[in-house]
Amino acid sequence: MEAGNQTAVVEFFLQSFSEDPQVRGLLSTLFLLFYLMALAGNGLIFTIISLSPALHTPMYFFLANLAILDIACTSTVLPKLLESLMVGVGTISYRSCLAQLFFLTLFLGAELVLLTAMAFDRYVAICRPLRYGAIMSRRLCTLLAMAVWAIGVLNTSVQMGLMIQLAFCGPNHIEHFLCDVPSLLPLSCSPTTLNSIMIVMADVYFGVVNFGLILASYGCIVASILRIRSAAGKRRAFSTCSSHLLVVTLYYSTLIYNYFLPVSGASMDTGKVVAVLYIAVSPTLNPLIYTLRNKDVKTALQKLTLSSW
Repeated sequence: MEAGNQTAVVEFFLQSFSEDPQVRGLLSTLFLLFYLMALAGNGLIFTIISLSPALHTPMYFFLANLAILDIACTSTVLPKLLESLMVGVGTISYRSCLAQLFFLTLFLGAELVLLTAMAFDRYVAICRPLRYGAIMSRRLCTLLAMAVWAIGVLNTSVQMGLMIQLAFCGPNHIEHFLCDVPSLLPLSCSPTTLNSIMIVMADVYFGVVNFGLILASYGCIVASILRIRSAAGKRRAFSTCSSHLLVVTLYYSTLIYNYFLPVSGASMDTGKVVAVLYIAVSPTLNPLIYTLRNKDVKTALQKLTLSSW
């Protein structure tokens, strides 16, 4: 791992949110709270769905997968961020940085595809209700889940295959609190043209194609809801997809800002705040969104609580 007479980088310095010990202590408490709430909330969602036969339906099958991805995604970044805040020095080894990059890319990509699969499920439920059971069979749900993970693994394998061939022999200060592709490429002393092309291709697929499919699904859903004559029927139909729509809005608005909009020096600090939203805040809010707005989950939780007594 040497380029000319330059020594290869063996560790990186992650950028801190603040140099003030009091601010770091406050942030440590806040992020620890987010992390514990994300673990508890998503773990509870997964447990409820697994133990409640009434929730063994396609929608909750995908929701269980979302809970797993939320736990995995936040666990990839927050423990290291908490360590950096508590110690005061944010260093990460080259291998650990690549490991964080691998898992973060995998889980973020898989979650975007999963949200598309969930949108398709809601489309079939509202626009093809009589054929819902036949279309959303267990076999199709399993295939969709396998596709979600397969696409995530494929994208991560390509990105990492290109990344590990780059040499890092100069600056080692990452302008972010985590290791991601856009933050690492400017530090490489190797040509990164191919990496940049693959990033654009991944952005087009995950950010444009998947988001377009979600918009198309909800376009059909809205048109179908508007054809319902009764106000109660419209509210009932919309309630079945409102939670997913809220999660999609929160997730894509942060990712589009962080990965698809041009980054300038003035917006880099804002980008870190936005990254916190999809790394810490979204995994914490998702269980609340689905439980507070979902009668089936609340009913199942009450039954499990009563049966445990």
